[in-house]
Amino acid sequence: MTKITAAELAAETVELLPSRDTLLLDANWAGIVATNTSLALNAATFGSVANSMAVQGIAVWQG
Repeated sequence: MTKITAAELAAETVELLPSRDTLLLDANWAGIVATNTSLALNAATFGSVANSMAVQGIAVWQG
């Protein structure tokens, strides 16, 4: 971590954020679609085993 001198600290400036009412009108939306897909087949035979592998997909878009 770098130390800051008193002169550097005195040279810093600040900027006020907009009021909460202004921020309320600035909407940021994100659409999310998530899917899980799995398929298993058991041939109805005595002692048979059905294996399944799941595939997951997630898409996000922001506007």
